[in-house]
Amino acid sequence: MNDIILYHGSQEIVEFPEIRIGRFNKDFYFGFYCTLLREQALRWATRFDGTGYINEYLYISNNSLKVLKFNEITEEWLDFIIACRLGKPHNYDIVEGPMANDTIFNYVQNFIDGAITRAAFWELAKFKHPTHQISFHTVNALTTLKFLKGYEVNDE
Repeated sequence: MNDIILYHGSQEIVEFPEIRIGRFNKDFYFGFYCTLLREQALRWATRFDGTGYINEYLYISNNSLKVLKFNEITEEWLDFIIACRLGKPHNYDIVEGPMANDTIFNYVQNFIDGAITRAAFWELAKFKHPTHQISFHTVNALTTLKFLKGYEVNDE
């Protein structure tokens, strides 16, 4: 990935990104999450009360970092997300790939719970189009982000 603009939707302007440990494990475990898609950042920013902030960063890749990239939903992606959602940490600085949106997440959870088989997951998931996420998991990873600007947005 070359130098590109990434977006982060939030309830505040985030000039200095940080990794926060939350109540629930995320797709790629705890990290600072961004996306290539402004529309997706808008949904993240406005999901609670219809108003939020989009933060823009210049991402400058660093070849010394350990990066895992999923280009599409695969068996490896599914297994990685399941492990992360079950609280198993990994040793990557940055992870990039499709996001398990609400619908896909429900299928993942059903698979974890044993309510559907792996084959059923793939049958259900093949008609859904996940979005994009890139997550930063270490302090070194966060140094690849240069804050450009933050601005208020409303649910459009």
